[in-house]
Amino acid sequence: MIDHDLLNEKILRELSRDGRLSNLLLAERVGLSPSACLRRVQELERRGVIKGYRAVLDPAQTGRGFVAYITVGLSQHTKASQSDFERAIARAPQVRECHNVTGTIEYLLRVEVADLAAYKHFHTEILGTLPQVNAISTYVVMESPKDERA
Repeated sequence: MIDHDLLNEKILRELSRDGRLSNLLLAERVGLSPSACLRRVQELERRGVIKGYRAVLDPAQTGRGFVAYITVGLSQHTKASQSDFERAIARAPQVRECHNVTGTIEYLLRVEVADLAAYKHFHTEILGTLPQVNAISTYVVMESPKDERA
């Protein structure tokens, strides 16, 4: 675990808002010299605190405007069942996130597709055919008033 001082927290907050922020502007915003700021960012990257940089896409603009969260219960609670399910989900491009969670279900998925027909196909022909799946519940996103990924 890395020592999280106030400056590192400021750096992480600014980079999570805008990963394309120049080092010069980042240094200015957090109150460091550019060289000291760059050293801190590189150390955060080296230690794996910063795992990468990516673009956050607008699902509607990429033809994936139908967004749903799906809870999945497995029929067997074994490591093999979980591994098989996770491998199958990794091959499904509709699934943007897959989380193994605690509670009455095993997985929470974020699915992005074009429309309801595409979701029905995913639900019936992909997720519904996996032998490990015992229960599926879908929660369709109507609006996202807060999304810190964007």
